[in-house]
Amino acid sequence: MKHTDTKQQQQHSLYLEVCSQNEEPSVPLHTSIALFLLSYCECKSFKVFLVAAKPSGSQSLRSQLPESLDVCDIQLEDLPLLVRGCRLPAAVDETGRYCRAGLAVVLRHIIDKTTEADPSRKDVLALLGFKKTCLKACAEVSQWTRLCEIGIPSAVEEHLQNPTNQYLQLPPAILHLEKKLGEPVKVHNDDKIRRQKLQQQRQKKQGESPEAQGNPESQAARPPQACDGLELSTALAKLSVDAVPPPATRENSEIRKVKTTDLPPLEHVFAEGLYFTLTDVVLLPCIYQYLHSLQTHAASALAQLPLLLRWHSRVQEVPGVVRAARACGMAPSTSQTPGSSPPAPAAEAVPTSQVEQEGPERTTQAPFVGGPRPTMTKLKEDGIEAVFSPHPCPAWTLPWDDLPGAINPTEGKMSDVRAVRKRQQLNNLVAMVTELVRPGYTVVDFCSGGGHVGIVLAHALPDCQVILIENKEESLVRAKSRSAELGLANISFIQANLDYFTGPFHIGVALHACGVATDMVVEHCVQAGAAFVVSPCCYGFIQNTIKFTFPRSKRFQETLSYKEHMVLCRFADQTAVQLPPERRHIGKQCMGLVDLDRSWAAEAHGYSVRVMTMEPESCSPKNNMLVGTRQQKSGLALAASQLEGAAHN
Repeated sequence: MKHTDTKQQQQHSLYLEVCSQNEEPSVPLHTSIALFLLSYCECKSFKVFLVAAKPSGSQSLRSQLPESLDVCDIQLEDLPLLVRGCRLPAAVDETGRYCRAGLAVVLRHIIDKTTEADPSRKDVLALLGFKKTCLKACAEVSQWTRLCEIGIPSAVEEHLQNPTNQYLQLPPAILHLEKKLGEPVKVHNDDKIRRQKLQQQRQKKQGESPEAQGNPESQAARPPQACDGLELSTALAKLSVDAVPPPATRENSEIRKVKTTDLPPLEHVFAEGLYFTLTDVVLLPCIYQYLHSLQTHAASALAQLPLLLRWHSRVQEVPGVVRAARACGMAPSTSQTPGSSPPAPAAEAVPTSQVEQEGPERTTQAPFVGGPRPTMTKLKEDGIEAVFSPHPCPAWTLPWDDLPGAINPTEGKMSDVRAVRKRQQLNNLVAMVTELVRPGYTVVDFCSGGGHVGIVLAHALPDCQVILIENKEESLVRAKSRSAELGLANISFIQANLDYFTGPFHIGVALHACGVATDMVVEHCVQAGAAFVVSPCCYGFIQNTIKFTFPRSKRFQETLSYKEHMVLCRFADQTAVQLPPERRHIGKQCMGLVDLDRSWAAEAHGYSVRVMTMEPESCSPKNNMLVGTRQQKSGLALAASQLEGAAHN
């Protein structure tokens, strides 16, 4: 194993975690998944750094590291500052100022670098799925991403820590995956494949003897794979690097006349349906270790996972998978799992109660009835009304005419009218940040999009460091290009879900963070003890999640139910200029009440929060702005303030 110092950072670098178990270095699942993908893609675009809290003597890990990789050891204290502020895995470009963090984001980046270096690898590009959206949605809003990126790896690692005590009840995440594998598959343009399946089924019946057709025992004796030959052949054909489109076949007229609703459903071949995708890459190291552990400690439990066993067997038929797995120290078997026999096609039903434990609350709401007035009246009777603080500097503006063109929103693709409103919005946020900032501060622009806020701040505050955090690569690349044009040296970029950023900072900013994203930003600032300047948006997207329940503050919780609070959120979105004035006024009051609840939740943690309206009000239908600062008090005074806030809330 080679060792290096952090000066060798001028190339693409990939940082993977190594942990310690019984004083021996071990590879956590997120690292195993990244190594497996690198091996499968035969990607050589990265220098790989294994990150350990202390010298690991990681020669013992050589069997789990593909020989083709350029691998070095590095300790936590030697990490680049940008990487040190992120959860691993993380990848950094050659400039050292653009970091990608989090499992799904890093894996998608490995695929991009592979196809960039070798455009002929269509099989690797196919891992991103239809419209290249596989695992693109962040875990906070996508239950599927959360299950694959967090739920399954966490459940397997928890099992592996104590495998003998957890087999009596399989993890909900595993059961949820088993259930998904049994659901009918829908893929783009599946009508043709389903008609081909129907034709094959009829041809097969015609080729059987009448006795066999009517003999249930004969039908049950068929192996599971016999039911999905078309699905499997279709899936594997797409994976061939030198794939030649099959000759067009036209179904007979009898098949063409069959209604779509009467066509046979397609069965799962791989995790997301018919085709091998990045999801299967994520799951294989997890499920491989889980099945082998069950085989050793609780083989009887395998009978509850027939579909997962079948999936595990099919994945090994994908060209390159077994090679990549062996290079990473996995030895997948061509049988279902070592020492086990193929399960019967008919499986015992997965207990619904166990499956539904996986993931966030699934709130089933009744349709909204009536308007927001009863809810607003109820709050008013309890002494709760929307209150807006006066704007401290309503006329403040940036010197737009003197700023470089790349900073001005008018230089982008938006219309002139929208660009004027965007400048007005930026005036408000920059004015509040300027009021709070001190030289040497780190300012984080959360949900930064194309960088309108962060780039202005980096230019206006040359003595501060500005970090832009955004999940959408296209937006962040555009922001990076604009900052390079301006020659800004105090700005850096992190492509990640908000939760993957763990670094210290002084002020958090977000312009029109949609739905619960506003609550995530405020929560992140509170945990970091940082001030925040946030303009919420899309109140109608607010809903209970694994992180938050609404209402947020104690006093609102004592007054409103979840459904009543959602009425406020829904009508808070009715502030568009084309609506009648009275309706817009009610929408503004609902916005104020929702943000009052947010501000009281922050104040319970020792913050002082102002809810104000941006100037001019016409700059946006969503013109609220929350400005929060941690109160500087002694420990006793702060504790007393928190107790008082709790009693108030």
